Amino acid sequence: MTLVHAGVVPTRRAMIYGVLGIAVTVALCLGTIAAFGMNRVFTGLLAGAIAGVAVLVALFTRDAVVLTEGAIYRRTPWAETSIDWDRVVAGRFTLDERARWSLALDLVGGDEEHGELVLLSIPPVSGPVSSAYDMRKREQVDQIRNMLRRKKVPVMVLPEIAGALHEHWNIAPPTH
Repeated sequence: MTLVHAGVVPTRRAMIYGVLGIAVTVALCLGTIAAFGMNRVFTGLLAGAIAGVAVLVALFTRDAVVLTEGAIYRRTPWAETSIDWDRVVAGRFTLDERARWSLALDLVGGDEEHGELVLLSIPPVSGPVSSAYDMRKREQVDQIRNMLRRKKVPVMVLPEIAGALHEHWNIAPPTH
């Protein structure tokens, strides 16, 4: 069974995760200082920072959209919902309101905002893969594209996006 991980964490939820990470850091630091005295400030900060980062990693890892052969799963740390492939009308790779490239699925029915599910939001590609981030995003675009092709979902790609993906990342434009 093929799994493709995607998803964009909304800014508001990312801020909540950040506040939770900071709160864990501060709470553990203060708890260590209260239990062992002021001589353990550095130990408290270190333990708090490790726990805070662990909380952030757990929250951001769990928050994702997972595409499988059977369905699409939208996960948050608190819940998981599934979307049948029958609800997917089309996919589109366009510019979003922040001038980033957004790969989204258009859905019929359901309670998704604007009837869409954003799978990926990346800065415009202006050169070949030059970092681990670029490589991961290229792999995600390719995996999502292959999954949508297998599911026979039509994908609309703006010409400038298709050209840049083909030129810089060697990803061929959709054939349908």
